[in-house]
Amino acid sequence: MLLKSLLPAAAALQAVTAQELMRFGCSQLTIDRIDPLVEPGNMPSAHMHQIIGGNSLNASMTPDSHDPPTVSTCTSCTYSEDFSNYWTANLYFRARNGTYKRVPQFANLGLGVQAGMTVYYIRGYQPTAKVTAFPPGFRMLVGDPMNRQAGTMQKGLCYRCEANMQQNPFGGAPCTGQDTQAFPAQACGGGWRVSVHFPSCWDGKNLDSPDHKTHVAYPASGTFESGGACPTTHPVKIPQIMYEIMFDTRAFNNKAEWPADGSQPFVWSMNDTTGYGLHGDYLFGWKGDALQRAMDGKCSGDRCAPLQRQTDQAAIDCVKSQSVQESIGDEWLTGLPGW
Repeated sequence: MLLKSLLPAAAALQAVTAQELMRFGCSQLTIDRIDPLVEPGNMPSAHMHQIIGGNSLNASMTPDSHDPPTVSTCTSCTYSEDFSNYWTANLYFRARNGTYKRVPQFANLGLGVQAGMTVYYIRGYQPTAKVTAFPPGFRMLVGDPMNRQAGTMQKGLCYRCEANMQQNPFGGAPCTGQDTQAFPAQACGGGWRVSVHFPSCWDGKNLDSPDHKTHVAYPASGTFESGGACPTTHPVKIPQIMYEIMFDTRAFNNKAEWPADGSQPFVWSMNDTTGYGLHGDYLFGWKGDALQRAMDGKCSGDRCAPLQRQTDQAAIDCVKSQSVQESIGDEWLTGLPGW
């Protein structure tokens, strides 16, 4: 029976390899209330984040003075030349009595990391697809933590309610089928899979922009998946980055503990009870030309000849203490950190 239940997951992982999706795990580096992209230098930042990647992470990472591959001494990602930082908000459960507890993360199927996220770098879905790797200092943001409406969400941000930990039946490509823009409204036997897709076109000039968004764009026609051309304003095709965050909501499935009005009980760390504030931050930090070699070499999965890979345990061991000393919510809190 176990073998039968794992077959859809195995098929999904084989599809990843066939489509040349570079998919790898990054263990939790830290959980902290800093945000070097949106709130550089602020300690604490407005809300809590869960962060992976290079351990040179700090509250102030200006592109002209901070080079992650040079100043990091380890990375929580299994590809050991990747000292980038990736982060999202934390998810909390809001109990009927008004207290909060952090929802833990777990490793995605086929990966040996702890907590953290699954990261994808996608060259394209066509055999001849080519992309240009990000330059040093590049960073971007997708989504809006203040958004509370479905109609104003950016593309490729969604939730999947998994029926079981084997993700069986497989729900198809992210943000298709039964996936939702809002938080799942029901109890989920296998937790949540949260997907965050970044734009795939760059203006070729700016490493960042005031809103951390306008230097990147989506294809002018079609989609990244269909090989759509980039707009003339953003002519450089870059790898599509995608995060998958697995949240283990199973401990919170008892509806007797949910709000008395029957509303869903989960909330992002920026006090978003809708799910529409889903967002992700990216700060590039690959060593030398490693990412370009990976894309040109059509890397897939978490093992690829052009790249150096460390052991899963080495990635797990790369951690960083909190900059802002406060409870992250592994015990019950009377309020969200910062709220």
